[in-house]
Amino acid sequence: MKALVAVAITVLLVYALNRTYGVVPALGPFLSPYEGFWRSGADKDFTSEELALDGLQAPVQVRFDSLRVPHIFAQNDHDLYYTQGYLTAKDRLWQMEFMTHAAAGRLSEIIGDRTLEMDRYQRRMGMGTAAQKSLEKMMADPQSRAVMEAYTAGVNAYIDQLARRDFPFEYKLLHYAPEKWRPLKIALLLKMLAYDMTGYSDDLRMTNNLRKYGAAVVRDLFPDYPFREEPIVPLGSKPDFRPLPIPPTPADFMAAAASHSLERQKPENLGSNNWAITGARTANGYPLLASDPHLNLSLPSIWHVVQLHAPGINTYGVIIPGAPGVGIGFNEHIAWGMTNVGADVLDWYEIKFKDGKRQQYWHDNQWKPMRRVVEKIRVKGGPDILDTVLYTHHGPVAYLPHETAFRSGSTPTGHALRWIAHDPQNELKTLIQINRAKNYPQFRQALTTWAAPAFNFVYADSQNIAIVSNGLYPLKWKEQGKFLLDGSNRAHDWQGWVPMDQVPFVLNPSRGFVSSANQSPVSPQDYPYYLGSSFAGYERSARINQRLSAMTQATPDSFRLMQMDNYSFVPKNVLPTLLPLIDQASLSEGQKRAYQILAEWDYRYDPDKTAPYLFEQWWQALGRSIWADDFPVEKFKAPARDRLVQMLLREPESRWYDDVTTPQRETLAGLVNVTFREVADSLAEGRGEKEWGFSRNSQIRHMAQLPGFGQVLYAGGSANSINALNASHGPSWRMVVQMGPQIQAWGVYPGGQSGNPGSRFYDNLLNDWQSGKLHQLLFLRSAQDQPAATSVLWTLTKN
Repeated sequence: MKALVAVAITVLLVYALNRTYGVVPALGPFLSPYEGFWRSGADKDFTSEELALDGLQAPVQVRFDSLRVPHIFAQNDHDLYYTQGYLTAKDRLWQMEFMTHAAAGRLSEIIGDRTLEMDRYQRRMGMGTAAQKSLEKMMADPQSRAVMEAYTAGVNAYIDQLARRDFPFEYKLLHYAPEKWRPLKIALLLKMLAYDMTGYSDDLRMTNNLRKYGAAVVRDLFPDYPFREEPIVPLGSKPDFRPLPIPPTPADFMAAAASHSLERQKPENLGSNNWAITGARTANGYPLLASDPHLNLSLPSIWHVVQLHAPGINTYGVIIPGAPGVGIGFNEHIAWGMTNVGADVLDWYEIKFKDGKRQQYWHDNQWKPMRRVVEKIRVKGGPDILDTVLYTHHGPVAYLPHETAFRSGSTPTGHALRWIAHDPQNELKTLIQINRAKNYPQFRQALTTWAAPAFNFVYADSQNIAIVSNGLYPLKWKEQGKFLLDGSNRAHDWQGWVPMDQVPFVLNPSRGFVSSANQSPVSPQDYPYYLGSSFAGYERSARINQRLSAMTQATPDSFRLMQMDNYSFVPKNVLPTLLPLIDQASLSEGQKRAYQILAEWDYRYDPDKTAPYLFEQWWQALGRSIWADDFPVEKFKAPARDRLVQMLLREPESRWYDDVTTPQRETLAGLVNVTFREVADSLAEGRGEKEWGFSRNSQIRHMAQLPGFGQVLYAGGSANSINALNASHGPSWRMVVQMGPQIQAWGVYPGGQSGNPGSRFYDNLLNDWQSGKLHQLLFLRSAQDQPAATSVLWTLTKN
């Protein structure tokens, strides 16, 4: 009996440990000493090796440096990208596949119904359809096709030799296996990039505001252009081209927009920095370039570092794992980086259905057929879900009028989505050509195939500096897409495209530098086309330009220190006005202490300071006290920070200070005093001083939100500092490139090359990133270069 009971318990345990329970994964395979996570803890593969691989055409050498960055030396393009695919998969296979599952709306296959609505949303946004169309365009180009097929073959060569016991630990935890890589996955990654940069919209919230307050108030509180701005193209720079005719503004578009229903809002995003300075302002007489893209930070890192060397190409930089080539980096002739433009390239159109069958919709005075696409969503542990998406000529109707949108703050029901990412594109072609470009004309030519997301491409070579705000911009009338549009009115459709040779750019300006920080690319007084009205505030760009203007003997270290600049113009602009409004005589001792801390502050968001905590808490409280009654966050968009600053400085008697929900009339001075005391008391109630580095609660998490595989950050900076770290959003790749006869570069990112948490290369650069240290990037000129830092050599041959 004892033996039978023991056997029964064993069988039950084996059965139980190999089953999933909702979101709880099967723990048996994960804990197995033969195949589980125990096998993921070493870096046994970081030694010199010789590998024989199917699919190679000639021998390839890979030299790994001390940071495990692969320097790939191939004799042809096919082997170059094949090897990049193989090595990227070896480091980041799970991450690559997880991102493509997320983009395609397939997370429920591996996680279960917990992500069903997210998957439904991705499909209703048309992500898969858009990726398929772009794939067809990329595959029609012989060069792009060859690169994609070689890279895909390399990824699959690694997958084919991977035993289950050697799967990345996330596969074991979630109890599934990697699938074959396909070129479609590369297209999905590029669409995910477009979604991250352009897949947001204020149209719905702005329409809510318009409906409640009318056009006069909206144009006062939500201007198209801020009262303080430093555009990328210096003011007064007039275009030297003949613009296309601008579509006329429909007379009733404001009235049509105001008829839409109310919904909730979503929070704002952060941005990125880049800049370059001419050789006349540097110590060695050659230009310097810095690239500092700010993204959601995660582990594994969102970037993978690589050097690619073959006939006609020698380039170094970072790329999203799963895509071939180098995205941000340099070669022997040029350097480049990117920030998001933030142009308005996503609009919503209200659809008038003929009847409840929704087979036709009204447009341009006629009924047009609705196209139906059935999406099959596989759900782990449950039945498949069939979801029908309706398509108009605008794009997909994300949610029908009776449905609840997944992201209701920015997704209206009964509206079709017109989005630049739905148009067939070939951004991969741009990267292939930029990696090989030798001068500015070749760089500009490469940009002609880059459509979305629109980026501010910073550029430098030994003689020139430039920024090109490049992308495919719809030709719009002013404020088109600022509000929800009439899907039945042909005049509300996009009317064409801004020519690629007429996008905003600046080349070798007289001030001796170029810069971008997601601000307006160009003043509307200097540019004929409407690009949008939701660009970043001027504060980061103003600080960047202030520091660059003062540089005369700049060195790479000048740029390194500048990337860590924690200064912010926001408190500098408002504290001299707010502090005098405080009634100091009525303050308690603790409140006086808080007042003194702010009065003596140098406006730097250093991690060991208390003033940043006090100011941010006070600023948020003051903003809520002014706007919460008029623009409750559940349904409306509050005016931007820039408009609030303008009001505080120039409109002390504004009606918006009054809380309409109370019988008395509130004033600015009253709100300033009440909110200051509330925040100052947090220091006097035994909570202790709040160091900014701790109080901000910044952290870097695992991409799948797995606890225990991330890290809390103690760092300075703010959303409006050059060092724009805020929560889990911040500098994802700091790079400085010194041009000259021999290009030199330095860089760091928050993580490491490996996606394996058990590897010493998983987060080995995180502390250096927090402290602002840059590593010199080892840029080899040929396979014969054999510095001591590349003692690990892999030789790949044809099997």
